[in-house]
Amino acid sequence: MSDSSGKLKLGALVALVVGSMIGGGIFSLPQNMAASAGVGAVLIGWGITAVGMLTLAFVFQTLANRKPDLDGGVYAYAKAGFGDYMGFSSAWGYWISAWLGNVGYFVLLFSTLGYFFPIFGEGNTPAAIIGASILLWAVHFLVLRGIKEAAFINLVTTVAKVVPLVLFALICLFAFRLDIFTADIWALGTPELGSVMNQVRNMMLVTVWVFIGIEGASIFSSRAEKRSDVGKATVIGFVTVLLFLVLVNVLSLGIMTQPELAKLQNPSMAAVLEHVVGHWGAVLISVGLIISLLGALLSWVLLCAEIMFAAAKDHTMPEFLRRENANQVPANALWLTNAMVQIFLVITLFSNSTYLSLIYLATSMILVPYLWSAAYAFLLALRSETYEQALAERKKDLIIGGIALLYAIWLLYAGGVKYLLLSALLYAPGAILFAKAKREVGQPIFTNVEKLIFAAVVIGALVAAYGLYDGFLTL
Repeated sequence: MSDSSGKLKLGALVALVVGSMIGGGIFSLPQNMAASAGVGAVLIGWGITAVGMLTLAFVFQTLANRKPDLDGGVYAYAKAGFGDYMGFSSAWGYWISAWLGNVGYFVLLFSTLGYFFPIFGEGNTPAAIIGASILLWAVHFLVLRGIKEAAFINLVTTVAKVVPLVLFALICLFAFRLDIFTADIWALGTPELGSVMNQVRNMMLVTVWVFIGIEGASIFSSRAEKRSDVGKATVIGFVTVLLFLVLVNVLSLGIMTQPELAKLQNPSMAAVLEHVVGHWGAVLISVGLIISLLGALLSWVLLCAEIMFAAAKDHTMPEFLRRENANQVPANALWLTNAMVQIFLVITLFSNSTYLSLIYLATSMILVPYLWSAAYAFLLALRSETYEQALAERKKDLIIGGIALLYAIWLLYAGGVKYLLLSALLYAPGAILFAKAKREVGQPIFTNVEKLIFAAVVIGALVAAYGLYDGFLTL
């Protein structure tokens, strides 16, 4: 995309960030949060998340400005800092996370349509899977027509989905009751939630899920009109979404009690608004969610294809993923992505994996790419690389990179061993593509350090496979 007319402006980049972050997560937030934490833990958790995620947003902004030659965001940073296999793993993990998230979106979309048409049930009935498959391929052929056109449609749906969120916040602001909000702040009445520390840990994974997409602009860095817009779009998008998330979550806790919220069916925002204004509130939120999911699906299909394409462009992924069609869309990467979504849609028909278990798995897959990006930013500041004339900035970025790195490590801990093992199972087979890419350029597959890392991944994958077979691990 050499001509500037095909490049993405700041508005389109912000829409990509907001569009990929506001998918289905925010509409299920009241129930998801109440199921894992009381009011006090929710507030503490949001505090930690806001600081942690803000430092991550700054990491992406800093890296976009300091390393303008690196295209492809999370993937390029891992490769530049920690070698080819880590770069590959970052792209592979991000890609899997993105299309797994799309499977989750389809399930939630048809479960929402089930509110109007009972035939779709919870989003995993035969009718729902057929509907999802038709929609999947409709989006596929729309994206094949061009990235810029798809980015414009994404801009329109982003505006459309923000409207019901603003209405929800305004209505609930007037209906908010402090006595409900403060009734049982530490959830002492619901001992099954565990200690406050436990509650905070449990809600943290949900918060990560609703922030995935924060790196959206950096992945499209090579298609941005102005390089500096990438960092700006990341921070503007983050602050906008954080505001919406906290408002939706905190206001709901002043309208219904935590045990009431925890029992709601998703999208729980619909039930909260219905509680205040009656039936039309539920309809408004459901329609908003449907538009929102359609837009988010589009953003994520774009991101999936782009990350594979960026990695194939510099020989970390096999050659065939580099092929673009006449509209400069990475066609092979797109076909591979949507074929995987299709296979998993059929699997949801036979396994009772719910929206939430898909989401947790997708979240744990993305934590590794986030960890490498934070570690790379920290390394740059530590080594004073690109900071020759900017000592004051170096100190600031060292602190920000350090906090982001600690946050990413804490998230891996919060995710727990189960999801780490399950992600090893999905990371291991990727080595086949990595080996193919290395063969194409006639290089040895692994360095000595990478052999050790790969061995650890394989051991994790074998434990997970046995765990699924034996039943001590479940999806």
